[in-house]
Amino acid sequence: MPPTATLSHPDPARPVLSPLPRLVAAIVPVVAVAVLGSLATTPNIPTWYAGLAKPGFTPPNWLFPVAWTILYTLIAFSGWRVLGTRPATLGLRRTRTLALWAFFVQLALNGAWTPVFFARHDLGGGLVVVAAMLVMILWTIRLFLPLDRLAALVLVPYAAWVAYATALNAAIWWMN
Repeated sequence: MPPTATLSHPDPARPVLSPLPRLVAAIVPVVAVAVLGSLATTPNIPTWYAGLAKPGFTPPNWLFPVAWTILYTLIAFSGWRVLGTRPATLGLRRTRTLALWAFFVQLALNGAWTPVFFARHDLGGGLVVVAAMLVMILWTIRLFLPLDRLAALVLVPYAAWVAYATALNAAIWWMN
């Protein structure tokens, strides 16, 4: 079995980050992205978005906040777990650094998509951002796997939803 990042270290009782900074580092960026998304989306749903031609596979509007609440919780949980890992080898320490960069880049792309799509009404730009976000989510999952399998697996529904959102964004762009 390959080494994992959660193997013991000189002081296994000492976490990589103390609990409060780890919790803040995992939750605050996710909440910031969620709030930014809500601010950009909410005023545009009954106006601009309602007037767009949409494909038959468009879900009802009420599903989006439900899905995103669940997904943002999983994203924060995943980040929290990886922030708590202590890599056992130099290779895994490098993987952890790269994985955290990938995690925060995909989160930044998540935060960028909503203002591009909803606030700027840029369907093509939104498609570019959401496709890049999907790539970064998949890469984050891949990088999280050797560090914390559960942290990687809880991002799979997020990747699936963003793949669906990419197809939806592409269809809306095509139809409008």
